[in-house]
Amino acid sequence: MNKKSKNAIFYAIIVSLSALALISLILIVGFILIKGLPGITTEFLSQSPSKMGKEGGILPIIIGTLYVTLVALVIATPIGVAAAIYFNEYSKDTRSVRMIRFFTEVLAGIPSIIFGLFGFAFFVVFMGLGWSVLSGGLTLTIMILPTLIRATEESLKTVPMSYREGSLSLGATKWQTIVKVILPCCKSGVLTGLILGMGRAIGETAAVMLTIGGSMRMAESLLDPTRTMALHLYMLASEGISEEKTYATAALLIIIVLIINTIANEISRRMIKLS
Repeated sequence: MNKKSKNAIFYAIIVSLSALALISLILIVGFILIKGLPGITTEFLSQSPSKMGKEGGILPIIIGTLYVTLVALVIATPIGVAAAIYFNEYSKDTRSVRMIRFFTEVLAGIPSIIFGLFGFAFFVVFMGLGWSVLSGGLTLTIMILPTLIRATEESLKTVPMSYREGSLSLGATKWQTIVKVILPCCKSGVLTGLILGMGRAIGETAAVMLTIGGSMRMAESLLDPTRTMALHLYMLASEGISEEKTYATAALLIIIVLIINTIANEISRRMIKLS
């Protein structure tokens, strides 16, 4: 078999696998949307649930999802970006730094239920925060930190060393170089990390199930219990409460994730144009 034939075979395999992945995604998303879109009505979006979610809407649950996700992102973003800056710009390749990197990567692969158990033991019980928005947000913060740190650090590595040298040669300090030169060049990478972290936070079930309480009432403060859409979807499906509400919740969750990703990608594209 000659080189040209081998390339053609490998190309055909790659195209086939890519098509298979795309078709699978379209089938899954299409099935959920077809089954769920008819249930997304004005009442569904504006009312509170009743009879354990069998009737009514999911407005408090949508708000609860946004609350928990926002808390996680607000806390995780500065910590994650600062850690990535330290690893890439300040730290040396010492044994301790390598160990920290290793444990950071290990955290990214730990099952989410373990994070939920830790969040319950530490935030809910030990710190006395109870089942609340804050407990769930802090637990999700720990979960998305590895993703945010890794994405930001990889983005920082793409900035040419000549940019740093040029800035320092003009009299700028190390910190001024990072803030004024390096971060603006890799802001799209930081945003990518935020998108990935946000997607994981919105779709998480096991971790929040043990930390936010699962209340279907509107959360009025960070210390109130709440319920996320992913958790609500799990409860509806596992207990067979309402097939219509289950598919409607799933479809709405997909739509929200698609909207957030579309907006974030558009912001990233405009940032790249302006930079």
